[in-house]
Amino acid sequence: MTRTPALHASALHAPDGTASAAAAEIPTWNLADLYASPQDPAIAADLAETQTRAKAYRARFHGRIASLSAADLAQAIADYEQIEERLGRISSYAQLLFSADSTDAATGQFYQMISEQVTQIGSDLLFLPLEINRIDDSALSAMLAEPALARWAPWLRDLLVFRPHQLSDEAEKLFHEKDVTGHAAWSRLFDETMAGMRVAIGSDELTLSAALNRLSDRDRAVRQQAGIAIGTALKKHEKLLALITNILAKDKEISDNWRGYPTAGSARNRGNMVEDEVVAALVAAVTDAYPALSHRYYAMKAKWLGLAKLQHWDRNAPLPEDDDRAVSWLQARAKVLDSYGQFSHELASIADTFFDRNWIDATPRPGKSGGAFAHPTVPSAHPYVLMNFHGRTRDVMTLAHELGHGVHQVLASRQGYLMSGTPLTLAETASVFGEMLTFRALLDAETDPRRRRVMLAQKIEDMLNTVVRQIAFYQFETAIHNERRRGELLPERISEIWLDVQRASLGPAFEFTDEYRMFWSYVPHFIHSPFYVYAYAFGDCLVNALYGVFQDAKARGDEAGFITNYMQMLRAGGTKRHRELLAPFGLDASDPQFWRRGLDVISGFIDELAE
Repeated sequence: MTRTPALHASALHAPDGTASAAAAEIPTWNLADLYASPQDPAIAADLAETQTRAKAYRARFHGRIASLSAADLAQAIADYEQIEERLGRISSYAQLLFSADSTDAATGQFYQMISEQVTQIGSDLLFLPLEINRIDDSALSAMLAEPALARWAPWLRDLLVFRPHQLSDEAEKLFHEKDVTGHAAWSRLFDETMAGMRVAIGSDELTLSAALNRLSDRDRAVRQQAGIAIGTALKKHEKLLALITNILAKDKEISDNWRGYPTAGSARNRGNMVEDEVVAALVAAVTDAYPALSHRYYAMKAKWLGLAKLQHWDRNAPLPEDDDRAVSWLQARAKVLDSYGQFSHELASIADTFFDRNWIDATPRPGKSGGAFAHPTVPSAHPYVLMNFHGRTRDVMTLAHELGHGVHQVLASRQGYLMSGTPLTLAETASVFGEMLTFRALLDAETDPRRRRVMLAQKIEDMLNTVVRQIAFYQFETAIHNERRRGELLPERISEIWLDVQRASLGPAFEFTDEYRMFWSYVPHFIHSPFYVYAYAFGDCLVNALYGVFQDAKARGDEAGFITNYMQMLRAGGTKRHRELLAPFGLDASDPQFWRRGLDVISGFIDELAE
């Protein structure tokens, strides 16, 4: 039951940009707040101590949880949290090192060694949540009425969600221990394959991340060359990537069948503390809006680019009047902190700490994980942000997004290790809200109508990539997992499903050349976190509605009240569900109109751009 802290990753909504920023000023993180190095004696000492404590904990409490008093159960949970947090610190360090360079053999060996040892130690702690879930409801309710256990009520509430899907102690232990040779092992193989891949473009041998950057180049010939080369490079690994996809889908099916989940996405929904029906309503609302959003926008874009049809390498092409001005790291920092500060000085102050204390790794380099994420590590330490900064406006938005995660994680850390983690559906709230604050501040400060038009188009594309593209990803995953239950999928069939959802979501403005068939294969979310992707659309629509409430509050002079409620929402971490958190803002995600309200914001931007 060891909880490896979640990496809240970016939505892969755009390539990372071009390498135009001065590399000297871009930071690389300092992980010494966790451990000095992989050889740090503190790592071995912490592993030994946690192993001793875990075995002593099992000897003391195993088989006795149901007979404990409320006070003793509260103390047992507190002791469990302490051991889990120490394991989380070790795991976080290994994971961050591996993300910074997954091609280094010694780093990979260290990462695997830590994963195996932490998993083994965690096996001695599995019994606690399993035994709690076997306590009679009336007995547990009576215990929760006592003040000693009240603090842990949110954690216990979320634990009970998984009661119908809980297996025997022996089966749970087997699932736990075999993960290092199952899902985790295949995920590592995927990461190392992607990090080691080189894309031949002319005389250049580029990393996949660098090649993807060229898909947003001003020169269409450069974009086309990159698009074809990426598809060719991925095609060379087609059998391996299809095998990884098939194995992990089957692995998940086995787990889901044993646990009795009704659909392939149900386990993720339970973890997100959101009902299947709410997710279905979101997917239906976005799908229904495809013609009014993505189909309409990309038809407009094709005309602006003077093209009868768009190819996949035109999706993130800059508009003709986009001067693609470079942004330095210091400028990006100032833009994000200024926009945060206009909303809340506290928000900006926390974000500033990430820069001052080297909690950010933004330097592009071979072997480094592509995209971006914010890792909360553990409450006794602090989060870290990873991104690849190339000096583009979109990189400013990525920085604003990941710092939103980071600030959220800092504020929520006060809830402790077990309750600071936020369900993915709400974890994207602060990140997307941070993006919106930054975009609005930059747009309001721009007086050139041409630049404003470019900025508006970029924002629309980011929102389409966050909402439409991610729901298409979700539909692709759903189709893959459902069809896999009838047998292994050939690589060609996986690619057919990919093209089907791309055509439906992007619309008739596009035609897709053959090499685009393989573009499903580099998306890490499908591998690491199945069905994660809808959380981006959930968060974007939620923030669109939330930002509308903020604007209404400003109009009536109650901006301070909104900010107070917003900061309280972030501090709550995982202690409250989405209904409780959104109630102070008058929002309800179970209401179908909630999603319509969020999507109308995107539609309004498109209307404004068209005018």
